[in-house]
Amino acid sequence: MEGEVDHRSTRRDYRHGQLRRRDLDPDPWRQMAHWLREAENAGNFDPTAMALATSNASGHPSVRYVLLKHFDSQGICWYTDSRSRKGQDLSVNPHAATVFYWPENDRQLRLEGMVELLPETDAESYFQQRPYGSRLAAAASTQSREIPDRESLEARVADLAKQYSGGLIPRNPAWRGYRLRPEYFEFWQGRPDRLHDRFLYQKAPGEIWRIQRLMP
Repeated sequence: MEGEVDHRSTRRDYRHGQLRRRDLDPDPWRQMAHWLREAENAGNFDPTAMALATSNASGHPSVRYVLLKHFDSQGICWYTDSRSRKGQDLSVNPHAATVFYWPENDRQLRLEGMVELLPETDAESYFQQRPYGSRLAAAASTQSREIPDRESLEARVADLAKQYSGGLIPRNPAWRGYRLRPEYFEFWQGRPDRLHDRFLYQKAPGEIWRIQRLMP
């Protein structure tokens, strides 16, 4: 690459809304569900996509996008190969952070907390309801491992398709579900002139969520 790529003058203003203390639900889970619905209604084509940040035992960080599959008052859940880099990170350091970004509404939602494995039964149930091609891909891939070329990967999928032409593909035990139990929620609403609205939910004694406004 020649020369400098300079985006110091690239900017836009945030004018889609505001967030006031009285607008917030006292329960962050209900507030999250509300924002997720509004992102869908605003036309976001992938509202459940979230950046998941993990780190290994030495503290080296890694981040990638995963898809939220379900959540309740216990935590947010996703599924992946535990042999992947994120799976290896979480096996030695079960702390993680996620962020959703919904540009149609000028909103971000951050969560931080401990991560745990879901029961095998949850992984099995979700795996078997995935589309056939997605199950083949998961069974063929040892996620994050090196492979010589695309053709080798496609050959693995083709072999499995012949082997399991009836449609029932066994789940590899390494393909698991994860739950992040948040200790921290931050709801971020973009505002003009970078005077954004930010509200933090943190657990207080008695399982009550304490809400604080943060400076932008």
